[in-house]
Amino acid sequence: MKFGIFYELQLPRPWGADSERQLYQNALAQVELADALGYHYAWEVEHHFLEEYSHSPQPEVFLAAASQRTKQIRLGHGIIQLTTNHPARVAEKVACLDLVSNGRVEFGMGEGASITELGPFDRGMEDKREVWEDGVRCVMPMFKDAGFEYDGPYFKFPLRNVLPKPVQKPHPPLWVACSQLETIEMAGRRGIGALGFQFLSAEMAHAWVHAYYNAFTKRQEKLCDYQSNPNIAMVSYFMCARTDEEARRRAEGVTFFQFSLAYYSGAKGRERAAPGTVSLWDEYQAWKRANPEAAEKALTGGLIGSPETIRRKLRKFLTSRVDQIILLNQAGNNAHEHICESLELFAAEVMPEFTAMEGEHQEWKRRVLAREIELEEIDTTPYRERAGVGKGVAISRLTGAEAVG
Repeated sequence: MKFGIFYELQLPRPWGADSERQLYQNALAQVELADALGYHYAWEVEHHFLEEYSHSPQPEVFLAAASQRTKQIRLGHGIIQLTTNHPARVAEKVACLDLVSNGRVEFGMGEGASITELGPFDRGMEDKREVWEDGVRCVMPMFKDAGFEYDGPYFKFPLRNVLPKPVQKPHPPLWVACSQLETIEMAGRRGIGALGFQFLSAEMAHAWVHAYYNAFTKRQEKLCDYQSNPNIAMVSYFMCARTDEEARRRAEGVTFFQFSLAYYSGAKGRERAAPGTVSLWDEYQAWKRANPEAAEKALTGGLIGSPETIRRKLRKFLTSRVDQIILLNQAGNNAHEHICESLELFAAEVMPEFTAMEGEHQEWKRRVLAREIELEEIDTTPYRERAGVGKGVAISRLTGAEAVG
């Protein structure tokens, strides 16, 4: 099992003159620390216009800065929106980042999932999956060392050689964001890594990992010519402290994360109030006062707790065969010093046990991909719902605004 860290760059109101600069500098310092501690991945989203929930419209800028402060950690687009970016610009961004990072890029792709984001780019909710698929078919040949032209239903591109080319050949590893659980099977069928969400149970993880690898090995249908990436990652809320009580106290931002996610994904068409007319932080505080039990319950899930509590939770997922756990603790007003302490404590007391098993896991995966191990075809119907908090509505996705599905 490998471990990553995840960034939406959340910034609840009220905002000061220096708030966004400090947000970015703290996050870069956290990535630098994670690299020194031996974490494997740093993932950064792309979002547009989602006040307080995410102030991260240009992830390649953040990741490029991180690349100059780190040596080993993989730098992941989690994700680039293929619906709101021209494929040629995407190929250029990915290649340039791969060059300045000396070949450490992970190329995550997605659709976008709110009219708040898609509308200003003249994209709609009804055909975003088709636009995404056309974007994949258009962008992937651009990494090859030759001229390329394309005439698809959504993207047109005259004969050009897109420059520069990435360090990694034929291209950086591919991932797709999975907001709806069913998208995991689609990712396997497309031969792309599944960059996901929080499972509620080890049984759920077990079922969907089986669905992914069975689709990958038995029913793979690529969208075009690209190198497959058999991997499944799970994003989890995270805060590690000496006691469970202290971890939960330090992780209150997780509840705000869920609340703000529900705010942006819960409305019809996912279109929200006019800019500057709503303080999500004030709305969240009012909801928390009205729903204290739900707010408290939100902090019992994920990987929030003492080293022993988190270790116990992770052990339940070992038989699920998830490839990577992505830790999310930059959320709400979680303090920079607490995030750093959490990363240090986890790396010292929890992570070594699970990274030591990576060799055995890779051998299992090799045998699955070679069809030496036949995985059971598990009915995923009982494992299609996840719930969270936020204005009394269910949350069906963890990072839905950037995800496919």
